[in-house]
Amino acid sequence: MDTRKGNILIVDDNKELLAALSMLLKPHFRQIDTERNPNVLPALLRKKTYDIILLDMNFTAGVNSGNEGIYWMRELLKIDPQATIVLITAYGDVDLAVRSMKEGAADFIQKSWDEDKMLSTILSAYKLRESKLEIKKLRDRQAHLSQANGRRDASFRCQSRAMQEVYTMVEKVAATDVDVLITGENGTGKEVLAREIHRNSPRSDDVFMHVDLGAIPEALFESELFGHTKGAFTDAKADRAGKFESASGGTLFLDEIGNLPLPLQSKLLSTLQSRRVARIGSNKSIAVDIRLVSATNQPLFDMAERGLFREDLLYRINTIQIDVPPLRERPEDIPGLAGFFLKKNSDKYHKPQLRVSDKSLEKMQQYSWPGNIRELEHAIEKAVILSNQKELATELLVPDQPGASPAQSTTFNLEENEKQIIARALKQFRGNISLTANKLGINRSTLYTKIRKYGLS
Repeated sequence: MDTRKGNILIVDDNKELLAALSMLLKPHFRQIDTERNPNVLPALLRKKTYDIILLDMNFTAGVNSGNEGIYWMRELLKIDPQATIVLITAYGDVDLAVRSMKEGAADFIQKSWDEDKMLSTILSAYKLRESKLEIKKLRDRQAHLSQANGRRDASFRCQSRAMQEVYTMVEKVAATDVDVLITGENGTGKEVLAREIHRNSPRSDDVFMHVDLGAIPEALFESELFGHTKGAFTDAKADRAGKFESASGGTLFLDEIGNLPLPLQSKLLSTLQSRRVARIGSNKSIAVDIRLVSATNQPLFDMAERGLFREDLLYRINTIQIDVPPLRERPEDIPGLAGFFLKKNSDKYHKPQLRVSDKSLEKMQQYSWPGNIRELEHAIEKAVILSNQKELATELLVPDQPGASPAQSTTFNLEENEKQIIARALKQFRGNISLTANKLGINRSTLYTKIRKYGLS
């Protein structure tokens, strides 16, 4: 299997050097191009993108100032600001090469021909290139998501007094950089509020990194959050940045933080205090600049008293705590939410002029909605899909007997009964995923899968 990847351009007027570097790099790069004349570089880069450009600092005979290399580096960066350029320098040009790094060079190699050092420098530059492209991709995607979320959030905001107080708190904390803890049952909209905090913060133009800690296997927690180096463990086939590194400059949203194992709670606390991370397999620490927003449906203060959650970490993550009330405590928000989701799904499924009757709205306001807003959204979507009339049927919007046990249920549909059991268990155990899974006799991953399947998250 060919493990080579990436393409590289070597620019130097010395034929022997071009041949030697090509031979050195051939086992590591998929494509190697060489060029002796720097004047053709602008036209070349407009046609093709390179992962690495090795660029000599001197091209004119008898000239050793290094200014030619810096000039061409500046020109190349004008064409491709993401270009990763490694300068080729003679021993006497090292100081100039170091200064040029401040202007955009990734690194430099010397013509002393220390093969190991040269190869290490070039491969490190390639990894830097990969990281830069990954971050750019995340930021481009985030810009799209922020635009979409901005349109959605502007369309509807809950009008209940309880939610108005929540929005006021969000607006106050968004302008700051303090750590925020959002608490509430599953489906109450904690992620939406986290994105609202980010969207209204000074970091809004940077990445919003959502990490669902409840969906990550415990064995991968540390690697996902802090990254790893190649060979750090069996499946670590390449260096990888963790979520903290990838979110640097933006907002890191740790969802379901109550699921974080105790050993990792200690490392998370240390990271938050120092704002530095060390990848698995490395002793080198990396500075990160993140704004932390966490969320949970679990009673963290009770867990802290029982030794299941570090008290010092709890106070670190909740400089500001925002409690989101369940939908059953603010039924006055249901008509507005129903109208919002109806419009959204009517457009999505090309069924204009659908409506919800006053009788259906009254029934919806009487229902407890154990899955909260998420359950309401899925109920509206299902009703829109199945409806053959302009008025959505009440039985499609509200279960016949939401409080019924399986034995009393009017339906023999296994999935519907399973959904009701899971919803009741989540409600009884206050959204504690581990406890609910234990009582249901299934593992946590299976429970998460079923929560998503039935729209209870």
